[in-house]
Amino acid sequence: MGKKIVVALGGNAILTDDPSAKGQIEALRYTSKRLIELIKQGHQLIISHGNGPQVGNLALQQVAADSKENPALPLDTLVAMTQGSIGYWLQKALNEALAEAGINKHVASVVTQVVVDESDPAFANPTKPVGPFYSKEDANKLTAETGDIYVEDAGRGYRKVVPSPKPITIVEYPVIKKLIESDVITISAGGGGIPVKEAEHGYIGLEAVIDKDFASAKLAELVEADYLFILTGVDNVYVNYNKPDQEKLEEVTANQLKEWINQDQFAPGSMLPKVEAAISLVENRPESKVVITSLGNIEAIFGDGSVTVITAS
Repeated sequence: MGKKIVVALGGNAILTDDPSAKGQIEALRYTSKRLIELIKQGHQLIISHGNGPQVGNLALQQVAADSKENPALPLDTLVAMTQGSIGYWLQKALNEALAEAGINKHVASVVTQVVVDESDPAFANPTKPVGPFYSKEDANKLTAETGDIYVEDAGRGYRKVVPSPKPITIVEYPVIKKLIESDVITISAGGGGIPVKEAEHGYIGLEAVIDKDFASAKLAELVEADYLFILTGVDNVYVNYNKPDQEKLEEVTANQLKEWINQDQFAPGSMLPKVEAAISLVENRPESKVVITSLGNIEAIFGDGSVTVITAS
């Protein structure tokens, strides 16, 4: 019987060495052909994706063109714009792959708002760098003018940092559920979703970035998915990574992962948020499982190959 699967695409599924629209579309064509294999097996896909390089490039374009007549747009709007562009490219690529495979299914992208809490500790300690690099002098000047925080980034200059709060809920999840029930392949929660807070008559966008894997875990919880696939650059999660006693993880529980987190086994900004997102899903919805592997290894998930599978217990 087919499974309901949220597939969280990493940046390597969208952006290769060619950052042009043409290059990214080609990457998504390859990605779509890999995903079609799951659809052939009868599984229902709910796709999410990253947007870090794309929203970064768009922020650079906004700053370069900023003027009184054409002011730069805020970060929440840039997230919405990249959700739209990547969703458009991915829809086209999936439709092509479906047609080639002789599968009659519809694909729909949903511009997705994700609710966060302004009391989240992340707002008191912004850490996510966005936008261009500045000299220390220019960064200090911008801080005085705008109140934004700039920090040194890898010795290359100073960049603005914004909060990365945890998702509370997804505004459009009831719509996404209806699309799933109608057997529509959905693309949603792109780039972690547009960060918003609740207001009296709706929602207000925020200058923040939500981690894509945490948003995908929340999406999987809300749509009651059987699986969350977090696709990354390696086939498995490892402990003692790149050391002589490196160990490949295959079947693991949330509690085992917590022990390894306490041992600093997973790199912050790399594997750690993926592992933490996996834990959040299986603890909130124990019926779900999380698979962490690479796009190229996707056929191993329900085959004889090796992937990392995370369960509640």
